[in-house]
Amino acid sequence: MGYPFQSVLFLLDAERAHRLAITSLKLWGAIGTPFASIMDASHPVEIAGLVFPNPIGLAAGLDKDAEAVAGLFGLGFGSVEVGTLTPRPQPGNRRPRLFRLVEDEAVINRMGFNNGGIDSALARVAALPKRRGVLGINVGANKDSDDRVGDYALGVAKAAPLADYITINVSSPNTPGLRDLQSRPALDELLAAADAARKGEKRTPLFLKIAPDLDRAGIEGAIRAAIDNHVDALIVSNTTISRPPLQSTHAAETGGLSGAPLRELARAKLIEAREASGGALPLISAGGIDSPDEARRRIDAGARLVQIYSALVYKGAGLPRRIVRGLNARG
Repeated sequence: MGYPFQSVLFLLDAERAHRLAITSLKLWGAIGTPFASIMDASHPVEIAGLVFPNPIGLAAGLDKDAEAVAGLFGLGFGSVEVGTLTPRPQPGNRRPRLFRLVEDEAVINRMGFNNGGIDSALARVAALPKRRGVLGINVGANKDSDDRVGDYALGVAKAAPLADYITINVSSPNTPGLRDLQSRPALDELLAAADAARKGEKRTPLFLKIAPDLDRAGIEGAIRAAIDNHVDALIVSNTTISRPPLQSTHAAETGGLSGAPLRELARAKLIEAREASGGALPLISAGGIDSPDEARRRIDAGARLVQIYSALVYKGAGLPRRIVRGLNARG
């Protein structure tokens, strides 16, 4: 691994290590991390009227409850996406539910949208100092909801005044039936409600996050629904329920797989989305990005921005700045 803090974290089970990382980042931000001074803004990207200081973003899932936003910007991210947040607090699935696949540089999770509810997270967002980067808020539905479309609309309405953008997450494999919302006409109904919920003085950009397990027809349908309902960008993609060859003893765990084994699939789905959208929808690529070379491949394949998460586990907290520096060196 080669990163001392990672070595310490690897002595703990995965979820305890995750909690310690959030606590450390929260403390770092609270004591005045000068994140504005260390963020590299030499490679700005504009999407939906937002200027991202650099094209490297943090994917949702690391900071579910918006506890460590200042510290995360201090790592050099041009954007940080918090969540997934649901209208009501929920504990998520039973433990163990997070697994490191060290031999594969991968993670399997079946967390299940564990979070303290959108209201408590938004209170923390409202208290943040002025930030230089772009803040996304990822919203979802409660597991036991009788009205999932209503949950998304409520999440959008609550997040819109504070978020720079809002991501609609219908692609997590860990809430039963959630991925069914990626198909039309369910997706049209959901996105129409989300679009209506953000209307007002501030029309916050809306992003849609899809699964890498959609086939070509599914991707084309999601893109058409996104365009028809005024979505501003597409995030390709979430974790996968597929299983490429893996070496770890945790390979048979259920949940979403992320990290290095997702790389080729995520890249292929990005290319499919680029071809299907014909440039009509900005694309953000996530999944298996762990180096400047891979970030450049995604950008060359059509991504305007990239997001990372699992690679931080194996490559260390300095990864965002290393990728930005690598991209700058390549022009």
